[in-house]
Amino acid sequence: MASHDPTPPSDASDASGTPGTPGASDASELVDFAVDLTSQEVLRRAQVMAALGPDWDPMEVLLGEEAAYDLLYSGLDAEQQRLYDDLVTAGVLPARGDGRAAA
Repeated sequence: MASHDPTPPSDASDASGTPGTPGASDASELVDFAVDLTSQEVLRRAQVMAALGPDWDPMEVLLGEEAAYDLLYSGLDAEQQRLYDDLVTAGVLPARGDGRAAA
């Protein structure tokens, strides 16, 4: 979290020019507030892993995604291939394989 500038002393005069009352609470004074969400994050991650189940295989999922991308960019006609190449050159799409969409 970014730090903030400290609040000026509360003994400054109010809008009428009357000095602030000693010991009185200044409603505009900033209070440092921090919440440690570490335990909640650990619980959230544990719940995600439990929801995925014991059969979840991250490598199988990754290979499935790669196969889906290969299928998505396969069989492009000349205009689609040109557009694909332009998007790769612009950095919108990652280069795949030899830099060309699968035939």
